[in-house]
This record gives sequence, C-alpha cells and structure tokens, in this order.
Amino acid sequence: MRFEGILFFPVTPFTPAGGVDLDLLAEHVSSRLPFSPGGVFPACGTGEIHALSVNEAADVVRTTVEVVRRESADSSLPVVAGAGGPLGVALELARAAADAGADALLVLPPYLVTGPIAGTVAYVEAIAAATDLPVIVYHRGSAVFTPAAMAHLARNPKVIGFKDGMGDIGAAQEIALSVRETGREDFQFFNGLLTAELTQGAYRALGMPLYSSAAFAMAPEIAVAHYDAYTAGDEERRLALLDVFYRPLVRLRDQTPGFGVSLIKAGLRLGGLAVGSVRPPLVDPTPTQTDELAAILAAGTAFVSAGSAVLETARS
Repeated sequence: MRFEGILFFPVTPFTPAGGVDLDLLAEHVSSRLPFSPGGVFPACGTGEIHALSVNEAADVVRTTVEVVRRESADSSLPVVAGAGGPLGVALELARAAADAGADALLVLPPYLVTGPIAGTVAYVEAIAAATDLPVIVYHRGSAVFTPAAMAHLARNPKVIGFKDGMGDIGAAQEIALSVRETGREDFQFFNGLLTAELTQGAYRALGMPLYSSAAFAMAPEIAVAHYDAYTAGDEERRLALLDVFYRPLVRLRDQTPGFGVSLIKAGLRLGGLAVGSVRPPLVDPTPTQTDELAAILAAGTAFVSAGSAVLETARS
C-alpha cells in the first residue's frame, strides 16, 4: 500500500438531534475526491472517534468505503480507519472496520493508562493480530514509541507506517533511521501534527514526506495549493501560504483546546455544509472566533485565486 498525495481526514457530521448523518458524510467525502487525496482516514481524530460508538464508527467507515469505491478515479485509493482507546474497544473497532471494507487501520493511543514500552508494543501487536488489515502506528499521547520499539514493530510485515504526532524532531529522526535499518523499503512515515502544513518543511528533511491535512477537509483548494507548492519545491509560494493562511489558522486553533477539530467543522459550516457541532468534550467556536475563521478562509482563498489567475495569464 502506497500513499501519494494529501492524506484526507473527513469530519463526522452530526444531525441536529445528535446522531451521525451518513448522507452528509457521503456528500462530504464525495466533494473532496476530485481534489485527489492520497488516502482517506474516516473515524480518526478529525472524525471524532473519541466520541463515536463502535457501531457509529463502523457506519462511518462503511459509508466512506462505499463512496470512495464508487466515485474515486483512483481504484487503489486506500481507506484507513481508526482503532484505539481501551483494548477491547480497539479490537472491536478493528474488526468492524475490516467488515466495513477498510484497507488498513490507524492505531490510536490506548485509553488513559500509560504502561512500559513493552506494553505499548503489545497493544499495537494485539490490534494488528485482530484482523488481516495492515496497521499504521500513531506516535502520540500515551503511545510514545522508542526507536528500538519501532524497529521491532517494523519487523512485523503488517505494520506498514508511522505517524508522528509528538513533534520531537530528534526522536522522529531516530525512529525513521531505526526502521530503515531493518531493511523495510515499503514502510511509510508521515507528519501527523495538528495543522501539519506548518511543520512539514522540517519533516521532509527527516525523510517523512507525507502529511495529514485537516485543512483539506475544510478548504481543499487551499490545501492542494500548499501541496502543489510543496511538491514542486516552490518555497516562496509555500511560505507565502503559511503566512496568509496557516499561521493565522494555528493562532486561532491554539486559543481553545480541541479546536484542531472544531474549526474544521466550523469552516465546513461556513462553506454551506451543515455538518453540525462537535460532540463533548469539544466545543464549537464562539461567534467572534467563527468570524475570525471566515476572514482567514477568505484570505487563503483570495491568495490561491490570485495565484491561479497569474498562472493562467502566464500560460495564455
């Protein structure tokens, strides 16, 4: 399994009564496929897996798989579902995702408790053994891996990737080097920090060229403009996008815990997709914060549109 392009993490829409809106989820996923994501990750962090039941998560994954299989121009586009939390729940999520047609699992951190590294490795191995699906390890929260632990896991062919959500550059580099020393050429690394575009220049230098993009769910035109500049080596345009859009977005995100998800849903609502509120313990932005988000989105969109117009003029 290979990922090529922006990694898309859909939100989970909720109805006014609080249930999962699968029809709106299908519309959300469908509307982003023309922007050529490199992978779709339903029922993960941006999809509020922490607030979903196992049955709800299974429905979210199944709906996403159906839309991707029906509408994606890329028949190999992978759908990766989240599995984590209490071990029993993680195993149920893994099996439900496999039954729903997912291609792989993103192993999220265990719930609350922190054990020694041997226990964290055993947690990943138990989830990997629960289904035939390959797994990607998420390095975050209570799941903090050492280079030796990741080298051990990389010797299991079912463990195919590492997502860094810690932001410790030295540790990430040591892990990448340790995994490569195992001889795994198919193993993939990506940046999973919040608003990863802001740090991806550093991660590329570590040998981690992929990144997850929550912004893609909300503003795909802006996210694709960043990705195109990033892959083309157009640092002037990439850094300009950081200044115009991503840095202001991060400043707003950091005002309130959980806004890495809440702002994405608010942005979708501003764009006309009624995805509903976030579930507790997350909270929605205030009206003032929503207005600030609207201004940030408008500035990013104007920048991308202006750049496209200049490019079209140059071509004509």
